[in-house]
Amino acid sequence: MSNKIYPIGIQNFEKIRKDGYYYVDKTALIYQLVKTGSYYFLSRPRRFGKSLLLSTLEAYFQGKKELFEGLAMEKLEKNWIEYPILHLDLNIGKYDAPDSLDKILNEALLGWEALYGTRPGESTLALRFKGVVDRACKQTGQRVVILVDEYDKPLLQTIGNEALQTEYRNTLKPFYGVLKTMDGSIKFGMLTGVTKFGKVSVFSDLNNLIDISMSERYVPLCGITGQEIRDNFQEDLQELADKQEMTYEEACTQLKKCYDGYHFVENSEGIYNPFSLLNTFYNMKFGSYWFETGTPTYLVELLKRSHYNLERMAHEETDADVLNNIYGDEQPIPVIFQSGYLTIKGYDNEFGLYRLGFPNEEVEEGFMRFLMPFYTRYNKLEAPFEIQQFVREIRAGEVDAFFRRLQSFFADTPYELVKNLELHYQNVLFIVFKLVGFYVKTEYHTSEGRIDLVLQTDKFIYVMEFKLNGTAEEALQQINEKHYAQPFLSDTRKLFKIGVNFSTKTRNIERWIEL
Repeated sequence: MSNKIYPIGIQNFEKIRKDGYYYVDKTALIYQLVKTGSYYFLSRPRRFGKSLLLSTLEAYFQGKKELFEGLAMEKLEKNWIEYPILHLDLNIGKYDAPDSLDKILNEALLGWEALYGTRPGESTLALRFKGVVDRACKQTGQRVVILVDEYDKPLLQTIGNEALQTEYRNTLKPFYGVLKTMDGSIKFGMLTGVTKFGKVSVFSDLNNLIDISMSERYVPLCGITGQEIRDNFQEDLQELADKQEMTYEEACTQLKKCYDGYHFVENSEGIYNPFSLLNTFYNMKFGSYWFETGTPTYLVELLKRSHYNLERMAHEETDADVLNNIYGDEQPIPVIFQSGYLTIKGYDNEFGLYRLGFPNEEVEEGFMRFLMPFYTRYNKLEAPFEIQQFVREIRAGEVDAFFRRLQSFFADTPYELVKNLELHYQNVLFIVFKLVGFYVKTEYHTSEGRIDLVLQTDKFIYVMEFKLNGTAEEALQQINEKHYAQPFLSDTRKLFKIGVNFSTKTRNIERWIEL
């Protein structure tokens, strides 16, 4: 049995080191970071270790050599110097009023001013920040280190509220601008967050920031690599395999399927979600740990407001400019990518295009489960039961029961969800069949809004075609004319060919027929 104490939810480096929590050594990369630049920005999904990274940097710049005993940094760093540190954590606030951000910044400034003093002329938040940096440098004789955690929290919480977004941007732009205007008094600065609001003026003046979010060199800075798992968690993996009655290789495969797959730059190694990984070893079972810690409501609002076709998420293509910036309500993809719900799956070097997809099964299934209540009349407690019933009916060959249940997914749908009926049908079907696909083998693709679907169980094969304002007969005829069932004709399982028609008049499935 492993004797490791897993640092689940522990974001303080000093606490990890003093209280005996296990630490995967990232200090060689951190040393490289501080020795090769002064100002950095890093975007990573939540629960990926950004706060721990800043805490580690804080301990390093405090000169706490004893905390790095046995780590790479102990041998790399020869001169341990204590610097004044201004650490701002914006994750603690609730940003729902014009003065919410001001209160958080004011609280931080009051603490710094208690240490380094004030000047009468410093009337704005930015001027007070500038004054603190100046005095901290002069009073200590060392340049200042500035660490900002979750810099984008105020902006993420107000997506869709343009008035508050503008208010917060106007506050943050001059505040963060101090990193440039006070360059001579600053040793090091780092901002972390989930997203990069680059095209909406927050970073417009900070051209001295090095964005390492898509830097191959720093891919392993947050998260866990496959090699780090092999080096640090071999005993834990064997115990997990024994608990789950798997072979060691099967446990490795399942771990990779569930939690690996984050690619922050093209052609790079996959990164495991550290929060889910540590929870799996702590509980010695697989689970949806990352998704249980937060609900990406702002993402759903973006998807709905932009009338996004969810099926595109499986094969979205875009370029680096889109991935690196937040444009606003019309562009949900940058937010979804930077938030960790999509990741890089491929890269076209000729055209500079990135192909995106879900990083792993935990994210894919969790996101689909979360979306269902927003697109159907079922709440989050009812939705899993309905999917379970779908799977049972498919496995039992109960076609009519299956489609009656599917009809219920479209019944009493709020009008505001179905202004674009065809897209709404596609999105609901995509969610349902994605979730069913975690238990039943599915194959589907779309063409001009019509979905061809194949479901396979150990006893049955279903070939389906969906029409909008046509007839079920036309749908069935298309299955035959385009030979959708041909690949399965020699299969011994029972084959269902099913034509389905949707009606905009009834806003539901009008009829289905099977052959």
